[in-house]
Amino acid sequence: MLTCGIDIGSRTIEIVIYESETAKILECCITDTGSTPTDNVQIHLNSLMEPLGIEYEDLTNTVVTGYGRKSFPLPGKIVTEITCHARGIAHLYPDAKTVIDIGGQDSKVIGLESDGRVRDFAMNDRCAAGTGRFLEMASEILEVPLEKMGSIAIAAKKRVEINSMCTVFAESEIVGLISKGHPKDEILLGVMESVTKRIVGLTGRVGIQESVVLTGGVAKNIGVVRTLEQEIGTRLIIPEQPQITGALGAALLAVE
Repeated sequence: MLTCGIDIGSRTIEIVIYESETAKILECCITDTGSTPTDNVQIHLNSLMEPLGIEYEDLTNTVVTGYGRKSFPLPGKIVTEITCHARGIAHLYPDAKTVIDIGGQDSKVIGLESDGRVRDFAMNDRCAAGTGRFLEMASEILEVPLEKMGSIAIAAKKRVEINSMCTVFAESEIVGLISKGHPKDEILLGVMESVTKRIVGLTGRVGIQESVVLTGGVAKNIGVVRTLEQEIGTRLIIPEQPQITGALGAALLAVE
């Protein structure tokens, strides 16, 4: 049985083609959502199916999740991203009790029951603070590549506190700190801790139970990982491909 999980996020699209007999991901991809997400899904889905020698009709089931799930043009069941993320993590880490997902435009904390079902969740989807967009903003202003921000931040000997929780005001605050001559590494560490504060606010509503798994593109930022581990007092588990866990969960739900 071949199934497909598609996660259409506000910033990126993740697609997973899964084979239930071997319990393996046959193909997967991560691409920008862009201005035409439905076209992008179809283009990249076709590029995944072509080397497998299959067409869409050969997929037994498809589950679509994420921000743009309701706009998917092909037949497929729609499932919320909370359910899909929980299913994907429960498959990868059966002992996981908490999922922290930090995406491009939203962040969420999901509490899991022992059987992998959702116990509780909290989500921030109305403010860019505590998301990847906040880091992108700081990257642009400080002229530091996203992939280098974390390593630069954790090398700082002290931090400059970012007080504004709103991205718009934080942008002005960072510009002010630059004009006052504060080093980039100290500002970056402040940015990491600002993101962490917002995530900790979500964990307070759900509670933290070990083991804790961090997913989403921001999971690749070592600065956020380190500051978040220090703040919540536990080591975070990072999947090998932290961005595709929602799409994987969708593909697994398609099997079921």
